[in-house]
Amino acid sequence: MTERKTTAGKFTAPKFTAPKFAARNRFPHLKQDFAASLVVFLVALPLCLGVAVASGVPAELGLITGIVGGIVTGVMRGSSLQVSGPAAGLTVLVFEAVREFGLPVLGVIVLATGVLQLVMGALKLGRWFRAISVSVVEGMLAGIGLVLIAGQLYSVAGTKAPASGLEKIAGLPGALVDAAGSTRALTSLALGAGTIAVLVLWQRLPRAVRTVPGPLAAVGLATLVATLLGLPVATVEVKGLLDSVRLPSAAAFGELASVGVLGTIIAFTLIASAESLFSAAAVDRLHHGPRTRYDKELMAQGAGNTVCGLLGALPMTAVIVRSAANVQAGARTKASRVLHGVWLLLFAALLPSVLAYIPIPALAGILVYSGAKLIPVREIVTLWREHRGEMLILVVTAVSIVAISMFEGVLIGLALSVVKTAWEASHVKLEVIDKGAGPVEAYLSGNATFLRLPKILDSLEALPQDRPVELDLSGLHHLDHACRTALETWAERHSAAGTEPVRVRPGR
Repeated sequence: MTERKTTAGKFTAPKFTAPKFAARNRFPHLKQDFAASLVVFLVALPLCLGVAVASGVPAELGLITGIVGGIVTGVMRGSSLQVSGPAAGLTVLVFEAVREFGLPVLGVIVLATGVLQLVMGALKLGRWFRAISVSVVEGMLAGIGLVLIAGQLYSVAGTKAPASGLEKIAGLPGALVDAAGSTRALTSLALGAGTIAVLVLWQRLPRAVRTVPGPLAAVGLATLVATLLGLPVATVEVKGLLDSVRLPSAAAFGELASVGVLGTIIAFTLIASAESLFSAAAVDRLHHGPRTRYDKELMAQGAGNTVCGLLGALPMTAVIVRSAANVQAGARTKASRVLHGVWLLLFAALLPSVLAYIPIPALAGILVYSGAKLIPVREIVTLWREHRGEMLILVVTAVSIVAISMFEGVLIGLALSVVKTAWEASHVKLEVIDKGAGPVEAYLSGNATFLRLPKILDSLEALPQDRPVELDLSGLHHLDHACRTALETWAERHSAAGTEPVRVRPGR
């Protein structure tokens, strides 16, 4: 505030300089983030419910994870525009865990997963997840997608799905035949198929129409049709948000001594972390803002999963569908994802009865569509043309997940990836120079490992037995113990054949 003196010597009224609005200074992009948060909320709502129902847990638990993903993980540093919540990629693993260990133990598993993620983030291991073979990750997603599609097709038809992935796929023809003879099943099937059709066609509609997210439109239309026509289809069971919270008990913590539970925790940790950090890399390509800090993002995911575990909710990961919607809706800061968690909380607290009208076949249809998008068809075609070894890893990983289980399938894929890398890294070349007289000269170069040992020995044993040999190892970058021992044994055998001892020029 300043005072001004007039030419007549009188003073005018004080002039106030209006300060800038504090909230605008602190949240310069509030308008864009507010609008984006509404879009993300509308996308997240049906997906949270669908993932929960498909996982065999109360629908409210999916909302709780979405709320924690927005409000807890959303405020933390890492990736500014990435949105977290329950993911279709963990549905199969969660369903198996609940079926095998029970819902009370799920909270302990998720809690332990969160703690492990916090530890790995503190040890700065987040960046190492980028070293996981892309073929293994895509194979994992493809396997999850296949099992998810097969399992949710039973829900679309209003029947119960078998337990294992192979049984789900093998039983589909019979389930469809049974559905054809039931009016109730056909009605459920038609509603689910209609939901999928809306999702497929939604992207082709005018831009003005597509301002409403496809999943929300599909579920909204299915709910409207089922309610107005009074269709005999199953709907979401509502218990209430607080009634669905399950704090882990002492007995549940006792299950940590089980090998099966520990294996599930490791699977949750690896898959949730890899999916989140790969999603972060994808989101970074969608915008020009701050890049992801992987170790901090891993800790943010760990904090969110720790809270979810304490509440007995579903595990969370970063979700590419919600994250892409956030970026495309014009979000600028993490305020958009925090606000989307607030909207989820308000909806669950103020309008829980609305959930009871949502048909389960519609939610199953959304997950069938989501599962199909997890299968990297274009990548498979590209790998077939350019890197068939990588395609083999992708296919084997996917088939192993379907045929055995998630954890074993991922381990098989990782093992294949390591073996392939070791094989490609162990390039070795043997050059033989035989001038017709004097010793035969053999030059080994590259990396001599046990993986290439048969090739090396076959070439050396083919050398003339009645001629002296000079073996030059100076071109080798690496010579492992197995190869060194085998070369020494070959030299002794060759020298014992009555020729001069093999002369070896050692490597570096």
